[in-house]
Amino acid sequence: MKPAPQPVDAHYVGHRERLRERFMKAGGKALADYELLELVLFRAIPRRDIKALAKALLARFGSFAEVVAARPERLKEIEGLGGAAIVELKIVAEAAKRFAKVKAEKRSSMGSFSEVLDYCRTAMAFLDREEFRILFLDKKNGLIADEVQSIGTVDHAPVYPREIMRRALELNATALILVHNHPSGEPSPSSVDIQLTNQIVALGKSLNVAVHDHLIIGREGFASFKGLQLI
Repeated sequence: MKPAPQPVDAHYVGHRERLRERFMKAGGKALADYELLELVLFRAIPRRDIKALAKALLARFGSFAEVVAARPERLKEIEGLGGAAIVELKIVAEAAKRFAKVKAEKRSSMGSFSEVLDYCRTAMAFLDREEFRILFLDKKNGLIADEVQSIGTVDHAPVYPREIMRRALELNATALILVHNHPSGEPSPSSVDIQLTNQIVALGKSLNVAVHDHLIIGREGFASFKGLQLI
């Protein structure tokens, strides 16, 4: 005779229902980062207790935001995290970006600094490689396009001022906001950042394209060239 099948430990089932119920009643603020990660991963990992996995992700990357922002190839390094689970994490990251972007775009202009900053921080603050982004604006400071001009290494992204201006003219943009991140977390502009910005500003003036600001985004805050009177 075949041995009788052993009962499945359904502890995780009750835990999942309790966690979902707490989230719906009290909201996300009532949950720790590892619990929110569990909620995100439940659908991709349906038959396993994943509290230890959620805590392992936080131990590796540092916070909920840094987990969902991590590149897929780095997430694959975590034992027990498969492709479906990685997709769920990246969906959350993209949803956050789009929500922040819609809030910024619904303004009649990009004159609301806080909305622009919120969007840029959501999109870039927790990236582990440097990214250079340009917001192209029309004459009323309405957003025409938001484009990543280059992606680089942990401390450098190649930037070509003439390519930026060529694209501005293609889009009939009359102004720009430059944005890049410092994966180190410290947003103070370097001498290279200042020199590059001066080059873009000078080239823009010759083409009647204004540079309103250059924002540097870090985990620990941001720097505004306009606020620092560097533009």
